Amino acid sequence: MSQLKINWILKSFETLTPTELYSILRLRSEVFVVEQNCVFLDMDNKDQFSLHLMGWYNNELIACTRLIAPRKMYEQMSIGRVVTSPAYRKTGVGRILMKESIKKCYELFGEGAIKIGAQLYLKKFYESFGFIQTSNIYLEDDIEHIEMIKNS
Repeated sequence: MSQLKINWILKSFETLTPTELYSILRLRSEVFVVEQNCVFLDMDNKDQFSLHLMGWYNNELIACTRLIAPRKMYEQMSIGRVVTSPAYRKTGVGRILMKESIKKCYELFGEGAIKIGAQLYLKKFYESFGFIQTSNIYLEDDIEHIEMIKNS
């Protein structure tokens, strides 16, 4: 694998350009709605209080997450809407995205636990970053999920 030169940008909702916001929503729709064949409302009114970490490569958004401060969604800080472009899978972009997201959470919110709601099939992926399962399996939009926490 050749190392991609990804340009990481972190922005609040209010500072996203229309092009950046469109790119985020398009990538999330491509994966969460179309690829996973799941009809759900992605715009859940949490983007407005989130910080958006975007990975750009050749002027294309290839990965993004939203980072949420403690006590906004969970007691802990949170990483959500973790998504990589299908065109860049198997390149390590997903691992880089999570490393960047964890690092940014600590920079922004200090040391502490990070909580995520993860699709069950990605359990081992998140465990590789130190997350542990903290809930039973639950259905969200007909997809099996679990809550996981990474203690600092």
